[in-house]
Amino acid sequence: MLLLVTDTSGKHGSVGLVRASGGVANDDVQVIESVQLAGGTFSAQLVPQIAGLLDKHALSKHDLDGFVVISGPGSFTGLRVGLAAIKGLAEILQKPIVAVSLLEVVAIAAGAESDVLALLDAGRGEVYAGTYEVSRDAARVRSEQLLAKSELPSVGPGFVVSTPDPGLADAARQAGLQVRLVTVGADAIARVGHRKLKAGETVAPEQLEANYIRRSDAEIFSKPETSS
Repeated sequence: MLLLVTDTSGKHGSVGLVRASGGVANDDVQVIESVQLAGGTFSAQLVPQIAGLLDKHALSKHDLDGFVVISGPGSFTGLRVGLAAIKGLAEILQKPIVAVSLLEVVAIAAGAESDVLALLDAGRGEVYAGTYEVSRDAARVRSEQLLAKSELPSVGPGFVVSTPDPGLADAARQAGLQVRLVTVGADAIARVGHRKLKAGETVAPEQLEANYIRRSDAEIFSKPETSS
């Protein structure tokens, strides 16, 4: 099974080709190749990079069996661009889409069978925080929310904190929390996506939506209409 894995949620993104087996083991995924996308220009890079990867490995878009895409949280523009590209390809090829929360991937990457608090930097002194019950290679979400960094000491006790961000890891350690600094790449995203695909947790192109968590500035600063 050939999967295309994309992540355009952050300042930098990635796109990868992954070969996944049909077996029950969730570690049966092999990254053929993953390339980085420079931040700020995803719209100009994503489709050419996908085409380039396929061509480099003597494959065509018709060889793809499915799409695994990070649906958030993160950049409004980056997520819109990434999801729009996958929607178009999936609709043309009639292949399944698996939408994956990056927080879920971070939680599972901790390798802890316990309650996990996954953290991602959200800028503006805030963090994207997801609480999960993790068992083996699966995670059940309790909540995903936007928190101030100052709130970490009060929400973190009782959880294993998992994050790919060294700064957040240091802040959590200083708060006396148990921390695991993780690496999240195409392989980690593909494992979560492959499990969801085998479980039938897919979405149609028209159902694929971004999980922003944070409201856009337009929503925050818009003035409510007043009746005359």
